[in-house]
Amino acid sequence: MKSTEILLRLSSRFVFTLLAVVVPGAAQSAAPQNPAEVTNREQTLTFKTAVNMVNVPVVVRDSKGRAVGNLKQEDFQLFDRGKPQTILKFTMEKAEGIEAAAPAEAPKTGLDVVAPAAPTAVSPDRFIAYLFDDAHSQTHDLIMAREAADRHMKKVLGPKVRAAIFTTSGQTMLDFTDDLDKLHDTLWHLTPHPIAAEGFNRDCPDLTYYWADRIRNQNDQDAMQWANVEAAGCSGTSLADSLYLVRPAVARVIARQEQDAHVSLSVLRGLVQRISVMPGQRTVVLASPGFLTLIGSKDEESVIIDRAIRASVVINSLDVRGLAVEGKDLSKAPFAAPGGVSLAQYQNYRDQMDHEVFNARSDVMAEVAAGTGGAFYHNSNDMDAGFDRVAAPPEYHYILSFSPKDLKMDGSLHALKVSMVKNPEHYDLDFRRNYTAPKKLDDPVEAVKQEITDAIFSRDELHDIPLELHTEFFKTPDKVKLTVITHVDLKALHLRKAEGRNHDDLTVTAAAFDNNGNYVAGIQRNVELRLKDETFDKWMTNGILVRSNLEVKPGNYLIRVVVRDSEGQLMAARNGSVDIP
Repeated sequence: MKSTEILLRLSSRFVFTLLAVVVPGAAQSAAPQNPAEVTNREQTLTFKTAVNMVNVPVVVRDSKGRAVGNLKQEDFQLFDRGKPQTILKFTMEKAEGIEAAAPAEAPKTGLDVVAPAAPTAVSPDRFIAYLFDDAHSQTHDLIMAREAADRHMKKVLGPKVRAAIFTTSGQTMLDFTDDLDKLHDTLWHLTPHPIAAEGFNRDCPDLTYYWADRIRNQNDQDAMQWANVEAAGCSGTSLADSLYLVRPAVARVIARQEQDAHVSLSVLRGLVQRISVMPGQRTVVLASPGFLTLIGSKDEESVIIDRAIRASVVINSLDVRGLAVEGKDLSKAPFAAPGGVSLAQYQNYRDQMDHEVFNARSDVMAEVAAGTGGAFYHNSNDMDAGFDRVAAPPEYHYILSFSPKDLKMDGSLHALKVSMVKNPEHYDLDFRRNYTAPKKLDDPVEAVKQEITDAIFSRDELHDIPLELHTEFFKTPDKVKLTVITHVDLKALHLRKAEGRNHDDLTVTAAAFDNNGNYVAGIQRNVELRLKDETFDKWMTNGILVRSNLEVKPGNYLIRVVVRDSEGQLMAARNGSVDIP
């Protein structure tokens, strides 16, 4: 099974069923000419969505390397392809665990009497996924990394922290757990699993990805000339005859390297998707020597960064090469320069290409870290300090959001720059370096579904709409019926007047998560509000009750409820818990 398939199969999916809604004074049935004021039905809703937005995480550090958390929107300048952009939304996020809220008292509507929820259980609110690049790492580097990771995990794991181990090859993996013995055993099974054997079946000419990219994508004539020299030397033919070997070699190298990058990025994308469904603080640690990604891979990289930002996933990177020293490739066959060609000049060019490849391998790690507000730890042999640094998100980071001016839907790469308005020399900035323009606008309905899903798998409480949450359960010999009761206060809603009624549509979603933060069950229903003027004040005073029935097993559960309305696009989210013996 492919590694990407293994990761994607782990991704949780909602299976939504119908739920009952209890409302004050609502008719059980109504004639078409006098429709009920509150109804429940499945339908495709049309939501208003904002213009296309690009989110740019920024981490600002002072001269001592400490994250700065007291800056304001007016302190930043943002540029897209060198053109200044207006920052439409500005937020500062602080990395800290979020406790599940204590359940509220039963809503005093005079309609239902429900049992109060159990006391708040200790639920994990921090998840760290370690992605070891066993496809590109050397044995020595992987051993050093896994030993440091083992020592590190013993320090950070606790009642509210879970860790998982994944690999780019898909050969070794362990889902989120707090079991140190399982984590230790999995780490000790890490060994290199290269995608393709290195040092064998050398191409003639033997070109690097960078070299081939310069020939095909940059039309570099010097690169073409020295590739021809390489082809003549390895084939023993003349410069004229060897020219026909270059183009096919360029195509092979680019196809092979882009497939290599695609596999690695697909695994990273799948891991971001996997950790996105965990509630709370989410961090991915990429432990790798790096791999090459050029123009052909930038759109995939941009998709990963966008998805991570939307799900509040921070990607931190650790270069397992440590203080890497660039060396010669001793596996390359001796080179015989064709007549009239300086062997020294050829070797200088070859060394230049190898040097650029050596430095460029870590670009992808730096870019995904900066793009998600994470850290990139490199040029150090202290792997213990490295894991301690990259397993924790920055204490503060900012999100600058803008709508690109005159954006063309062409899938092109846009370079970003962020700078400080005052005293830029006092600060060091890590920020997203680029994004890929979409090829089409997002579907509004799908965008709203994604917004609700992201909110369900968060731990942040949102208060646009006042909510009260509590639970009750009923046990049978073979199952437990858990009822999540949500009281929705309607006063904050901006209802729309149409056809003599006050209109709004609510999407109410409830979900349960187990003690390891894994999604267990969820349910969703669209609630249509069509309130009459003569009963409007009554609804505003009493609100509505939504009863969500879930089937679970005995255990401790975190309960998460999210409510979104269509008219004002307000969002509310509440945490609760229940202990079912």
